[in-house]
Amino acid sequence: MRVLDEDARSQAAFYAESFGGQIMSVSTHGELMGTGSELKDKVMHLCVVVAGGHAIFMADAIEPVTQGTDISLALEYDSEPEASAAFAKIAVGGRVKYPIEMQPFGVYYGELTDKFGISWMITAAPKAAE
Repeated sequence: MRVLDEDARSQAAFYAESFGGQIMSVSTHGELMGTGSELKDKVMHLCVVVAGGHAIFMADAIEPVTQGTDISLALEYDSEPEASAAFAKIAVGGRVKYPIEMQPFGVYYGELTDKFGISWMITAAPKAAE
């Protein structure tokens, strides 16, 4: 997934904290393109790895950002407690559409829009004994 935001560094830090992960790399326009312009400190490429190895690639937007609702991103966790903890963190400042809970189709599922306007579906399969 590639996300454009006006401040990719802070958005990536929020995702790393919420989903469990870390920022793996950050490169600016100045570093990659050798530009000395007003873009030199803007993030051109950032990789944050979350939720057991899922990579999200991000960049600072050069033009004004308009967030859309055309897609939802999904993350699957190995356990309900992990999924619920991530859901609670990513929901801060956002809007919960469906709280995370066991669904009739047999998985824990929750849906929300985070404080950056990104829609997420968080899931976890139940343990065999459930």
